[in-house]
Amino acid sequence: MKRFFTALMVLLLLGIFSRAQAHELQPVYLELDQTDADTYAVLWKVPARLDLQNGVEPQFPADCKITSTPTRYTLAGTQIERFTLTCPGGLAGRAITLTGPAAPVADVFIQFVQSDGKIAVFRLNPANPVIVLTASPNLLAQSLTYIKIGVSHILTGVDHLLFVLGLLLLVNNNWMLLKTITAFTIAHSITLAVATLGYASVPLPPLYAAIALSILFLGPEIMRLRRGETSLTIRHPWVVAFSFGLLHGFGFASGLVDLGLARSEIPWALLCFNTGVEIGQLFFVALILLLVRSFLRLEIRWPHWAQALPVYTIGSLGAYWTIQRTVILFQTVFPHHL
Repeated sequence: MKRFFTALMVLLLLGIFSRAQAHELQPVYLELDQTDADTYAVLWKVPARLDLQNGVEPQFPADCKITSTPTRYTLAGTQIERFTLTCPGGLAGRAITLTGPAAPVADVFIQFVQSDGKIAVFRLNPANPVIVLTASPNLLAQSLTYIKIGVSHILTGVDHLLFVLGLLLLVNNNWMLLKTITAFTIAHSITLAVATLGYASVPLPPLYAAIALSILFLGPEIMRLRRGETSLTIRHPWVVAFSFGLLHGFGFASGLVDLGLARSEIPWALLCFNTGVEIGQLFFVALILLLVRSFLRLEIRWPHWAQALPVYTIGSLGAYWTIQRTVILFQTVFPHHL
């Protein structure tokens, strides 16, 4: 069983290794706050990995005009632009799309605030490149938007998936697997809620470094298990899952907070987003278990070196990200000394 499970890890980790880049939830964010029948205060936020002017920008209806000088600045690694937009007849019922070189890969979260206080949320991405701003918010559609963002985050979050894979390599039976996944879920749900609701926060540079360290920590533990040794982590992987899950929850929250949600929207958005994260996580674990069963039936044999590859991949990527993020942390703390 372990042999085939390890073979599965090889296939999955090779795909992850090709990217070799951890992911944080930082979609592009567009807020349209209606100030009168034809006018909107626009907030446009683009993460540093994209260019504010040359990477991606919203395309409004042809008769809409920018009627103020745009204000641009950078805050916490995010490029921000504010301006006033005038659209005869308003934007309700009209379409918005994206332009720019990065448009085919951009993931945009749109918040449409109408003058009567109603708020509608939308997600614009390559699979859904054009959206129509509906006048009346649809609770089901908005809920699905937050759920999809949660699913997308966990399934594209290489560091989070790698941590889950490492935990699974430490699990010896189905009961321990249930305890471990449940502990991780409870832990990151707690800190996701605490951070999103504003009760606590963690600076991002040390947080991301600590998340990378959690992955690095698993490498030696998995090697101990392979050598027949034991430790607290091997005997009780759920303890490690819960402890480091608290860190990963703050990581999830960092992206949701950055969306700039209206306070009235946060509780429902939090619930739906966390639901999406759990759906994505359960899908990932279920996929692994199904493939394990498939490998058992196919009776695939892998060479000894291939069976060891997942452990070294986890350790190597954990070490790489830890060093990379520690350097970023010191550059943030001592910007004039490095």
